[in-house]
Order: sequence, then structure tokens, then C-alpha cells
Amino acid sequence: MNGFSSLCFILPQINAKNTAAQGITAMNTRIALIGIIVEDLNSTDKINEILHNYSQYIVGRMGLPYRSRNVAIISVIIDAPENEISALSGKLGMIKGVNSKVQYTKA
Repeated sequence: MNGFSSLCFILPQINAKNTAAQGITAMNTRIALIGIIVEDLNSTDKINEILHNYSQYIVGRMGLPYRSRNVAIISVIIDAPENEISALSGKLGMIKGVNSKVQYTKA
């Protein structure tokens, strides 16, 4: 297996838990985009496990393989307290072969 088949689980997802995140007041949360580049395609299960732990904050996510470079590129949109966003990005960045970066909204 080349690792790309497991990317099927990193797709846009909306569920009932996302509705709970809407109950958090906007003053306490920020919207952010977490960009993830996966160089070790065997790490997708670990990425999905971590994202699942933050699913109550995730607005959407999309993952695409970039086969010519043998990497995957994942975008996660999150509406959460800033410390949760930072923690998620940090956990993702600690996985071998994974780089993540956060871009916050201005407000």
C-alpha cells in the first residue's frame, strides 16, 4: 500500500458535534486554518486520531495526495479557543514526517 488509500479518512466532515462548538461564544474562540504537509504517508492514522480528538471544533477538513511529490496536503478549518488550536497544531507537528502551520483570522 502506498499510503494514499488511508487518506480517504481525511475528507470534509460535518457532524452533530460541530453544532456544539457553535455554542461557544465567539469572544472565546478564533477561526483558524491549519495547513498540514504529510511527508510520511504512514502517519495518516495518527493524524486522523488526533483530529478526531478535536472534532468538536473542526468546521471542515480536506486532504489531497500530491502524488508527484509523494506527500499529502491537508487543510483543517477550526473554530476553537486559541489554546486548543495551538495544542492541535503542536500535536500534529510532533508526528514524524508531518509539518503543520496555523493561520488565524485577524479578529
